[in-house]
Amino acid sequence: MTTPAADGGPETSAIPPDPMALLKSRSYIQLLVLAALIGAPVSAVAYGFLKLVSLLQNWFFTTLPGELGFHGVPAWWPLPLLGIAGLLVSSVIRYLPGTGGHSPADGFQTGGTPDPIDLPGVLLAALATLSLGVVLGPEAPLIAIGGGLGVLAVHLAKRDAPPTAAAVMAAAGSFAAISTLFGSPIAGAFLLMEAAGLGGPVLGLVLVPGLLAAGVGTLIFIGLDSLTGFGTFSLAIPGLPPFQHPTVAMFGWALVFGVAAAVVGGGIRLMALAVRPHVERRMLLLTPVVGLAVAGLAIAFAEGTGRGPTDVLFSGQSALPGLVQHAAGWTVGALLLLVVCKSLAYGLSLSSFRGGPVFPSMFIGAAGGVAASHLPGLVLVAGVAMGIGAMCTAMLKLPLTSTLLATLLLYSDGLAVMPLVIVAVVVAYATTAWLPQTVAELRGVVADGAAPQDRGAPLPSVHDPAGGGPGPR
Repeated sequence: MTTPAADGGPETSAIPPDPMALLKSRSYIQLLVLAALIGAPVSAVAYGFLKLVSLLQNWFFTTLPGELGFHGVPAWWPLPLLGIAGLLVSSVIRYLPGTGGHSPADGFQTGGTPDPIDLPGVLLAALATLSLGVVLGPEAPLIAIGGGLGVLAVHLAKRDAPPTAAAVMAAAGSFAAISTLFGSPIAGAFLLMEAAGLGGPVLGLVLVPGLLAAGVGTLIFIGLDSLTGFGTFSLAIPGLPPFQHPTVAMFGWALVFGVAAAVVGGGIRLMALAVRPHVERRMLLLTPVVGLAVAGLAIAFAEGTGRGPTDVLFSGQSALPGLVQHAAGWTVGALLLLVVCKSLAYGLSLSSFRGGPVFPSMFIGAAGGVAASHLPGLVLVAGVAMGIGAMCTAMLKLPLTSTLLATLLLYSDGLAVMPLVIVAVVVAYATTAWLPQTVAELRGVVADGAAPQDRGAPLPSVHDPAGGGPGPR
């Protein structure tokens, strides 16, 4: 079919390919074989990256002070480490290709075809962020690394491969990498599918190679566990008290959790968006300052509660099981201070560093759930589940993934508590939509005293050229 071009000549209109025809093509079979082949190395790289981060965290915050002659870890110890993290990450963003990955203040992002030349910057920025105590998780760097390796594999196999093949293999590499983190191909598939907005016949085209790569990768990191003894990764928290069934009171608390999480999550996100442009103007100077502020929050929490600063620092991935399993050892005041300090540190980290938003959201939600479990009509498992689901929804805007993460974390109690999680997630998702999404919208709310939806058309983003802003940076 042709349409007239602007110069009067014929122009072939773009006809999207038939997904079922692609599925039965020889080239798609070749993609499946390539997906199976890259699943192993991508999972091995992801496994090594995560273990390296864990070793570096332990060395910086536990071993190094002793090697320098300190008896124990000084209270001020996070300050130089977070300052160095800011200097390293800002240098990577400024001088290396790819700006170290996307800014996490823009929310959870996936899809596209990462350029392999960007991978060194992504890796270095992630190592500095995660190893030195910044409050971000490893999932975004892993997705970028897996996707970049998938694109590289396509280019090595066939230099003139079409963009569709590169996109499918990028997704397959991301599947394999994120499944290593979550310990399950299913959890990784849910996250990537919902974040990318895949659906219809196209979903199957991308999902099958991704699941194949993740499945092969699962065998690899199980084998690496037996070889190295480092262990594998799992979201499940064992040893929780049994949960019988939801009650009417718990459903009432689910409404409260949803609204509260939307407000807290919205505040964190707007804080990050408000701080980011100021830091970007003088990145090499101000990113270390942001790191020092994160360290100061951790020190303030430690001095105020007698606990360690690492409860505030890092993503919370390793600390989350201990927080829930030893909930009885926490006072409500200490938990509330933890939520406040972790949330502020999280917002600052989102504004300036590179990493993922998933695990800090889960940790803050769990801490809030543990604190709320002291309320009448609420128990620990229900509070933790609703807190995680609602907070993840507020920060990620992925309700299906948030429900799944909360369910997987609670092991055998997950199915019983799922109805409560669903209510909290839906309320958080709906409430978040009514709250300001940008700093410009927040200013409009303050000026007009009304929600953005009540003012007619939404205000344009400050980065939207059509709205009169400065345009893309």
